[in-house]
Amino acid sequence: MTVARVVLTLTCVAAAGLAGWFAVARWEDANRVATATSAVFAVAAVGVAVWVALRTPGTSVRVKDTGRATSTGSGTANTGVMGPVQGNVVVERTGEATSGGAANSGVRLD
Repeated sequence: MTVARVVLTLTCVAAAGLAGWFAVARWEDANRVATATSAVFAVAAVGVAVWVALRTPGTSVRVKDTGRATSTGSGTANTGVMGPVQGNVVVERTGEATSGGAANSGVRLD
């Protein structure tokens, strides 16, 4: 089980537990607990949002199902990704690259 599923499961269990407790508790007690719980989880939500924003890579590149590339002489043939890329790079099922110089059918990060 991934961390995300564990967190989601624990969140659902906590929410169901609080809802059940609110149903049987006195109004004054439930009101105090709901206020405190809302404040704590609001601060936690802001923290998680900032963490996700800082964690997300700036650029993502996805190359899939490319065709054939042919170059003659000292040229370059490319059916994948060439050049500097920050973030995630996904290359799947690229075509054949043939060249008299440099050929790339995957990832070449210069």
